[in-house]
Order: sequence, then structure tokens, then C-alpha cells
Amino acid sequence: MEIFSLDWIGFILTGLGTLFLIGELLVNMRGLFGIIGMGFIIVFFAAYLETGSFIIMLIIYLAGILLIMIDGKVVNDGTLATIGASCMLLAVALAAPNIFAGLYAVVGVLIGGFSSILFLKVFKRREMWSKITLKDQLTKEKGYNSMNESYEALVGQQGTTLSDLRPVGNIRIDNRNYSAVSNAEWIPKNSSIQVIHVDGTKILVQKTEDE
Repeated sequence: MEIFSLDWIGFILTGLGTLFLIGELLVNMRGLFGIIGMGFIIVFFAAYLETGSFIIMLIIYLAGILLIMIDGKVVNDGTLATIGASCMLLAVALAAPNIFAGLYAVVGVLIGGFSSILFLKVFKRREMWSKITLKDQLTKEKGYNSMNESYEALVGQQGTTLSDLRPVGNIRIDNRNYSAVSNAEWIPKNSSIQVIHVDGTKILVQKTEDE
């Protein structure tokens, strides 16, 4: 088809494909966004590649999305997500017929991926992204006063991380181990930390300067 000879058409196809596929991971649309996104991506690869190359590039692209999903659900440190995004960009760039079409396709993936965040303002967030660690709290209202008091006494105390906090991990204070969460930062293992807040048994810490 003549329309596929236009360099910018790749921007439309990869942009919409990525928008809906990433959107399917973020919000609960019962597979509708996934089907629409797959349709656009399949059209893009099918328009420029033979059957063998089409399958390979499609697998690389979808593997990139899978890595992003695994990072967000399990690892949560950005490494796999970065690799996944690179796979997606590489797949569409190599599939394009020329460098200009490739640039359009890459920009389409980037804009589509970031734009998918807007779905969160309209549709219900998918439950798979809810964090389960430190979800349950032993509050005073539930009758756990003695344990709460011992945890509240930790506020202001300093300790050391036993594992990387990304943002959840283990810490040691006065030869006792606790589960803690960092204040929206990645704290490496063996770092000095200070407890800044306790909510039930949820211990919030921040990194301190090593003496």
C-alpha cells in the first residue's frame, strides 16, 4: 500500500500500538487495549518485514514489554525496564525501511509509552501493580499496643541496612532485624540509616552520612 511508503506512518503505528499495550498493563481494560495495541504493532512489522523477520522483531518487541512488566511487578529497580524499553526501540528501528522512518518509529514508541500514563487518570488502575509488602499494619485500634510501642521507640534511632532497600528491605538496629521501607530512594546494602517515622509496624527510614 502506498501509505506505508510514507516515513511518518511508522510514528502513528508504533505510537498507538505502544500506547495501548502499555496502557493494558497499567489499567484494567479486560484485554481490549491489548488487542488494539497488538493490531497496530502487527500492521507495522508486517508492512515492512518478511515473515521470518516479522516474527523475530515482534518477539523482541513483546519481550521488551514483558521485561517492563516484570520489573514493575517483581524487581522494581528499573534495570529490566530499561532493557525492555531498549528492545522495543531496537525492534521498531530495525524494522523500518530507512533511517528517517526508523526515527519516526522510535519517537512513536517513546511518546506512546509515556502517554499511556494518562490512562491512569481515566480508568481503574490494574491491581497487579499494587504493592503487597508492608501492606498489613498492626495499629493501636487493632489492639497491638505493646508491639506498636516498641516500634515507635525506634523513631530517631540509627542502624544499618542488611539488604538493598528498593524501596523495601531489611535493616538492623541494636542487634535486632526489622523490615523497613526507604523514603522514596534506593539505599544500598551496608548503608547507615535513621528511622524517621513508624506507622504500626511499617518502619520508614532515610540514609544518613557514614561517620
